[in-house]
Amino acid sequence: MRSYDVVVAGGGHNGLVAAAYLAGAGRRVLVLERFDHVGGLAISARAFPGVDVRLSRYSYLVSLLPARIVRDLGLDLELRRRRYASYTPKGDTGLLIDNEDAARTKASFGAVTGGAADHKAWQDFYGMTARVARALAPTLLEPLRGPAEIERLVGAEAWRDLFQRPIGETVDERFGDDTVRGVVLTDALIGTFADPATDLLANRCLLYHVIGDGTGEWNVPVGGMGAVSGALEAAARRAGAEIRTGAEIIGISPSGEVAFADAAGEHAVNGGHVLVNLPPAVLDRLLGRPGTVPEGAQLKVNMVLSRLPRLKDGSVDPRAAFSGTFHINEGRDQLAAAYAQAAAGEIPELPPAEVYCHSLTDPSILGQDLRGRAETMTLFGLHMPARLFRKDPDEAREDALRATFASLNAVLAEPIEDCLLRAPDGTPCVEVKTPVDLERDAGLPGGHIFHTDLSWPYAEDGAGDRWGGWGVETEHERILVCGAGARRGGGVSGIGGHNAAMALLT
Repeated sequence: MRSYDVVVAGGGHNGLVAAAYLAGAGRRVLVLERFDHVGGLAISARAFPGVDVRLSRYSYLVSLLPARIVRDLGLDLELRRRRYASYTPKGDTGLLIDNEDAARTKASFGAVTGGAADHKAWQDFYGMTARVARALAPTLLEPLRGPAEIERLVGAEAWRDLFQRPIGETVDERFGDDTVRGVVLTDALIGTFADPATDLLANRCLLYHVIGDGTGEWNVPVGGMGAVSGALEAAARRAGAEIRTGAEIIGISPSGEVAFADAAGEHAVNGGHVLVNLPPAVLDRLLGRPGTVPEGAQLKVNMVLSRLPRLKDGSVDPRAAFSGTFHINEGRDQLAAAYAQAAAGEIPELPPAEVYCHSLTDPSILGQDLRGRAETMTLFGLHMPARLFRKDPDEAREDALRATFASLNAVLAEPIEDCLLRAPDGTPCVEVKTPVDLERDAGLPGGHIFHTDLSWPYAEDGAGDRWGGWGVETEHERILVCGAGARRGGGVSGIGGHNAAMALLT
């Protein structure tokens, strides 16, 4: 049996980060990945035959990846800032958040809300989250601190409004307009099925969406998400890590033995430590212990358009509206109604969703012959839990897409179907992924994009972690979690991989 200092089970982006750090420190590292490529869900793909577009098929924007990891590993990676944060249609007008024109943003708030109060509340709220981001982001790459230390860092106001009481209460208290409330709340619901009026899980989701790298900005990876994983793979190989694809993990032992299967049969290797870049539910199964399957709650629709759709608001350039996050029926009351319907087992009548067009910021993902005559559009639908797709996945997928397109069309000046590019075989360029699809195709239990419900970014009493630990430890000394299931994991961040590596190197 071959032996390594470290065996990394799973070649997603976190596993590559861990491998690069450890191999760079002189450890003998083997990465095992069941797909024929590394990167997990941080990949680019040509999803439509004959259409030369590299879509970020699953994950699609970057916020949580710390600049420190990029520097440490010497990643050849460009992340582009989006000028427009968001546009939210409301009737024949809309709320445009322009990162480079404060006066235009203020005027847009006035047009939508009829006054100045919500604009001032917006500035105050996001001023608070910016302070939290600057204080909290550096701690994500350090041993865990306790809650009292985090409270001291962020201050009493933020601790109360973001950590201690439901974010829905905070939003209702601070903002008066339903549309503005909804724009804030969407960051608390991405990939998370929760009621923000009662469930602090929504608070944790919001935190991960506003603290990224100390700024909270959501940036576009030039070349698509595959460029992120490609840069990490290059760094790991450059450091000396051995990477084997087509190798599916079939067993992990507390002693450090890892069994895997490939085209040649079954094999086993031994690791001084095993870093697990797999969902916790998968690790439970591999260790032969009972576990709980989480539930994902999103609809992902990838599209290629022949042109951008027209807006009801003629004063806003569609290129501005769609280069940021374009909110679709995500008012506070609309979000609540959709949650109630989904919780009752029904596809929401008016599904809340948001879209953005990667190619408007980074046209390099389009083939030369498509530049100037095609755009990509990524749609992320909220409140679409896996339970809605269990009974009849194909029929439910079609029903969800039909309802989501109707929701999108309700805020446009023309149907999105009229704008879809068609592949050479005549089929429209639309690809739909439900949680059940992710479970089947990507091996994510419950289709949960964060592998499990997001955790507080500090040590919690009774949660199995400890102050001064890295949030990657398990009950087995030789097995560490290095993926999204680690404390402070989730999203395309590399934080889980970094922290697992540091647990061995420090």
